[in-house]
This record gives sequence, C-alpha cells and structure tokens, in this order.
Amino acid sequence: QLQASGGGLVQAGGSLRLSCAASGRTFNSHAMGWFRQAPGKEREFVAAITWSAGKIYTADSVKGRFTISKNRAENTVYLQMNSLQPEDTAVYYCAAKTYQTGSYDYWGQGTLVTVSS
Repeated sequence: QLQASGGGLVQAGGSLRLSCAASGRTFNSHAMGWFRQAPGKEREFVAAITWSAGKIYTADSVKGRFTISKNRAENTVYLQMNSLQPEDTAVYYCAAKTYQTGSYDYWGQGTLVTVSS
C-alpha cells in the first residue's frame, strides 16, 4: 500500500512537502515516483527515485523547484516542492515501480495541492 500525505493550499511562491509511505507489496519495489493530474489534463510524471541507488529522475517542468528524496529506513519517499505556481495545482499521486514488470503497478490515493495566485 502507498499512503500519500502533505497536500494543501499554499500561495504562489510557497512550499509544501509531500510524503509517501510504502508498505506491504510496495516494500520491495524498484523505484518510487510522483505523478500529478491537473483538472482536465492527463496525468504527468513529476519525479522518481530508485530505492537502492537513489537514482533520480525529474521532469523538466519542475526541475530546480521540486526535489525527490527517500528514507529507506522508514520506507518513505518525499517530494519537496518550492516556488510553487498556480500551474502546479493538481492531485499528486505516488506510485511504486516493481521489478517484475518495470511499470508503476501500485498507486496511492492522491493528495491535492492547490496553489493560489
């Protein structure tokens, strides 16, 4: 299971930190990712990190503002979001990529981030 938290309402230029706690089958996943879906738009990739090597992938749209990190001891992945803009408003989902399929097979429930101008 994946439990995402940390969303909320913030003014433009502000910061939020999202957390995603992994348990159960997601415990031994290969990587964790953050995705977001804005109203009326397709879901898009935000960032990902591998559990073992800590290799990071970040979408160009958030590079320099968002940082993904992990705490293996707590099986938690974080997304630090700085300099938030209204266009960052979306439901943010965490997901686990498995070794078996190489796909994001497990998804959290999503946490809403609203950035006011």
